[in-house]
Amino acid sequence: MGWAIALHGGAGDIPLDLPADKRQAREEALKHCLDIGVTALKVGRSPLDVVELVVRELENHPLFNAGLGSVLTADGSVEMEACIMDGNTKKCGAVSGLKTVVNAISLARLVMEKTPHIYLAFEGAEAFAREQGVETQKPSHFITPANVERLKQDKEANRVQLDYTQSIEKEVKVETHEVSGDSQLGTVGCVAVDGNGNLATATSTGGVVNKMAGRIGDTPIIGAGTYANTYCAVSATGKGEAIIRGTVARHVAALMEYKGVSLKEAADYVVKNGDPEGTFGLIAVSATGEIAMPFNSTGMFRACACQDGSSEIAIH
Repeated sequence: MGWAIALHGGAGDIPLDLPADKRQAREEALKHCLDIGVTALKVGRSPLDVVELVVRELENHPLFNAGLGSVLTADGSVEMEACIMDGNTKKCGAVSGLKTVVNAISLARLVMEKTPHIYLAFEGAEAFAREQGVETQKPSHFITPANVERLKQDKEANRVQLDYTQSIEKEVKVETHEVSGDSQLGTVGCVAVDGNGNLATATSTGGVVNKMAGRIGDTPIIGAGTYANTYCAVSATGKGEAIIRGTVARHVAALMEYKGVSLKEAADYVVKNGDPEGTFGLIAVSATGEIAMPFNSTGMFRACACQDGSSEIAIH
């Protein structure tokens, strides 16, 4: 048994020929965030602190679909959501519909620790953020030129774009964009376990491009995109509706708890037997320090490290 950590920057149809500079930028970002988490675990920070710390860093990075990099709804605004959960206590907090909060994951933790509730959304969540004095910005702070263009292109193509959706050919006279590094955005998440088997998970996202205003995905739903107990901690990424229908994160934990299978067996089974219409991936760690990072999409931006010194940063 020893500490372990894994994080992701989204799963989806990531092109195999992703340009070297775009690949390098994301790999460097993943390594930076992984190093932050490893350092925190080494000095004895709790897994809950670690996953919040790492996801905050990912939210502050414009290359990923969370926080500063959040994609836009059909009306051109951002609606960010996040969730955090402690495995031992099963305490959890979630938020949705945020337009001004810089770090949604930290507000989710405050919901967990400072209210009798689990989930706050939209104006109620924004009011709570102001009450708690968390950092906020004007909504325009989160609206980047790259995401404005991405929304425009998806409206023209009449589609809702999931993480890493590739350009599509239309018989109708509609031009769609080619996937560039700047459009390679993805939900972010982190799972961690310390040397005593304490587990935690955190996930944050801006959702999907051109989503209806008010749409809520899997990320803030306990048991769907985010879940932790005394067996494992899980963070999922991909097609939110499919992840919700499959209660993906809880399914992994349930297989371990009730069938007695390993983390790898449970995670692989859930990904392999998920909704046939939905591609997704997940990261997970067990109480004994196992790591699993399966996906059924072309790729998933991911990184992990263990106390034994092993580590990995990968895409495909």
